[in-house]
Amino acid sequence: MDLYCDHCGRPAAEGNHAACRAARAMEPPRYCARCRRRMVVQVTPRSWSARCSEHGSTAG
Repeated sequence: MDLYCDHCGRPAAEGNHAACRAARAMEPPRYCARCRRRMVVQVTPRSWSARCSEHGSTAG
């Protein structure tokens, strides 16, 4: 379960994150959805990867 929005970093249960979901269709996550840490993000022409120092990597 995601506790935080992976785009803006705010608590997922608070507020409307429709704009965040729309932005995430085109952008990689910026915050870890589990701990709210700012992630290290690398974008290439064909894909992206994001790494949380606590929870590891994700790619898309």
